[in-house]
Amino acid sequence: MRAKAVLLAVVSVLAVGSVSSAGPDERGGGGGGGGRLDLVSKRGELRVCSTGDYRPFTYRDPATGAWSGIDLDMAGDLANRLGVKMTIVPTTWKTLVDDFRRRCDIAVGGVSITLERARNAFYTNAYVRDGKTPITRCENASRFQTLEQIDQPGVRAIVNPGGTNEQFARANLKRATIVAHPDNNTIFDEVVAGRVDLMITDAVETRWQAKLRPELCAVHPEKPFTFSEKAYLVPLGDVVFKHWVDQWLNLALNDGTYARISKPWLG
Repeated sequence: MRAKAVLLAVVSVLAVGSVSSAGPDERGGGGGGGGRLDLVSKRGELRVCSTGDYRPFTYRDPATGAWSGIDLDMAGDLANRLGVKMTIVPTTWKTLVDDFRRRCDIAVGGVSITLERARNAFYTNAYVRDGKTPITRCENASRFQTLEQIDQPGVRAIVNPGGTNEQFARANLKRATIVAHPDNNTIFDEVVAGRVDLMITDAVETRWQAKLRPELCAVHPEKPFTFSEKAYLVPLGDVVFKHWVDQWLNLALNDGTYARISKPWLG
């Protein structure tokens, strides 16, 4: 029995040692005992991953390189509350999680909550409720009210590779033609020009794009095909940092900060 107890004690020590030696990716802290909150403060910089191609949440002007969007302004407010500068780290939807784990403290820009991403990062509390719905030329809106109407031979549905829009299209469209378009900033121009028939994307984006392009109409954005929520990615395992960001977000949603930042985009 004594030998067995000693063996169990050794195993326990080894297990604790393996957890203690985990790197920043596994623990999410990346800053020693104080975690990410202390690391950001000591560094004097909040590193923010964003794709820059998903208005109204994130946009990078290809001509000037200037960044804008609701979530970037929110990240700027977060940095101000922390008393540090914000540095934006460009990423793509395909590489978002990997880039975030390696290079960033938070990822923003209309990031939908998925179980797959939740394996590799914590999500903050959700700040937008959303879902997938079509956007098409206004004269075609009555043709594309249901998935059954959309999933027909000859219908061309455009997707941006690597995100939840492509996942939804490939899971639900078996007879329609799926057209991949690599540039999310110009993807709606393809719908306007009639080179494709529609795109299925988040309802909030369809509203924004319909406001931006009068030729396009959002199809029942108030009743999307799916339920989803948007949140920010923070390091997996760092409960202290997640709690702090959640508290900041709760205050921002209730003290008028989010309303002030989002109004120019959403009205």
